[in-house]
Amino acid sequence: MARLIKEHGPLVLKPRRLSSFQSLAQAIIHQQLSGKAAGAILGRFQALYPGKRFPSVNDVLETPPETLREVGLSRAKATYLLDLARRVKDRTVPGLKASEALPDEELIRRLTAVKGVGRWTAEMLLIFNLGREDVLPVDDLGVRRGFQLAHGHATMPVPAELAELGKRWGPYRSIATLYCWRAADTPGIS
Repeated sequence: MARLIKEHGPLVLKPRRLSSFQSLAQAIIHQQLSGKAAGAILGRFQALYPGKRFPSVNDVLETPPETLREVGLSRAKATYLLDLARRVKDRTVPGLKASEALPDEELIRRLTAVKGVGRWTAEMLLIFNLGREDVLPVDDLGVRRGFQLAHGHATMPVPAELAELGKRWGPYRSIATLYCWRAADTPGIS
């Protein structure tokens, strides 16, 4: 890790601080799509609600699923967005301020109650939206591959192994995650 820090310099988390609804809605729209395709669909989705930076929970709840599909969302993603809106409205998914007060595992449990939101998506919200410094997404292939490359291992660690090895990075495992991603994206690292 010291070599990565020296090579890439200090990496800092810059939380976006979006509402939980907006952060998760954008994550759902981006799932399994290229950035360009997801951006186009997100733009059409937002255009359904003129004059608003981002639609409210009630705006989405009042939108028929067919209308969501017309902007390019799959049937599943339209269902996920509507479930997200319902769960934000009933406070299963806490707002930004309430999210900040919850421990990581409790927040992950609540976020993954939403259809289409798994542990990885919840961890990304913790890291990039809330700026939590001690999250290690052990199921992320980029993190596992970056660890493998940075430490010169022949194979990627399995998630349980990475969780154990990553304990030494606490309470800054999110920063270590950023370095692992850098290692995975850096040509020639070994």
